[in-house]
Amino acid sequence: MNSIYKAYCRTYQFVMRAAACCLPWRKPELIEGKDSLKRLPAVIKEKGIPSVLIVTDKGLMSLGMLDPLFDGLKQEGVEYRLYDKTVPNPTIDNIEEGVQLYKEGNCAAIIAFGGGSPMDCAKGIGARIARPGKPIAKMKGVLKVLRRLPPIFAVPTTAGTGSEATLAAVITNSATHEKYPINDVVLIPKYAVLDPMLTVKLPKHITSTTGVDALTHAVEAYIGHSTTKETRAMSLKATELIFANLKKAYDDGGDLEARQNMQYAAFYAGVAFTRSYVGYVHAIAHTLGGFYNVPHGLANAIILPYVLEYYGDSCAKQLAELAAVAGVGTDEMNDSDRAKAFIAAIKELNASMQIPAKVKGIKEEDIPLMVSRAFAEANPLYPVPKFMGKEEIAAMYRTIAE
Repeated sequence: MNSIYKAYCRTYQFVMRAAACCLPWRKPELIEGKDSLKRLPAVIKEKGIPSVLIVTDKGLMSLGMLDPLFDGLKQEGVEYRLYDKTVPNPTIDNIEEGVQLYKEGNCAAIIAFGGGSPMDCAKGIGARIARPGKPIAKMKGVLKVLRRLPPIFAVPTTAGTGSEATLAAVITNSATHEKYPINDVVLIPKYAVLDPMLTVKLPKHITSTTGVDALTHAVEAYIGHSTTKETRAMSLKATELIFANLKKAYDDGGDLEARQNMQYAAFYAGVAFTRSYVGYVHAIAHTLGGFYNVPHGLANAIILPYVLEYYGDSCAKQLAELAAVAGVGTDEMNDSDRAKAFIAAIKELNASMQIPAKVKGIKEEDIPLMVSRAFAEANPLYPVPKFMGKEEIAAMYRTIAE
């Protein structure tokens, strides 16, 4: 990447950071604690909402996790329509099917129930309801919705994506295998239900990869050039909680304190990156999801330490600060050494939870197009500590390939 383009990127990021101060930022209202899901129907009734669309997936339906929600809505006299066809890396087709159900049911709000995929699908449906004449493809990028959405009640069943707190929805075009984000403050959910009981029975590999996904959000938000006092504080809190609780939740799924703390960590990290952005880890991970359906959390977990090593001393101070709250290294270490210790600790955490060190199935012939898409997503928007040109991104794919 030449110096002129780098200067353009930094100027663009400066303008975006300045403009962000004028946006109507907000956080979702929290409904939190054990069995808090059971309180949601009464909240919906109190808001005068007569009918809702529930967006989830077949897996969660088969586990019966939505039954308390269905029962509560019936008791409160709230009608609902159910869309349970969301796939990992939700597609434009998912969104359009959900829009049709929303309209048929005369719905006035959306409940997003699940991990990042149902959340993204629900946000996409809300965007299309708000902008009925605008296809999803034309909302790609930043501030392309700009209309008030129906209220979204986000019920995360994983502790990782932070989507319950963010302005982002990541959508896949199944025809072209392109995966891209839609970013707009109107996509931030109105409410978030943090019920640790919903994560108790998560499979170990979902607990681990979604947990490191949250760590990725916290780290990328913290080391970028567009942080604020609040996003730095949120990133530090999330990192501290993840290092203290993720392995506990992985080892003992019934540890409610660890589960609840991981939900808070994911939420805090979501608040951080929705304002301060992410970086190349996400840009590369999105292409792996689009091309090979690699789960987003898994992709982030694998890629994170490699990208941090590439950044080197450009963010050593910030990584050393994260290391301090994570309990990694000592205060006597210089920033560079403590940053390296932090990266090593991430690798050790991954290995302790059976997260692989490489990505299977990357095809050499796919790399040029993936590079093009990752480069276009990251630049000029993401305020990364050190730029990657297309050659460096291509090298990263080859580095992470098994």
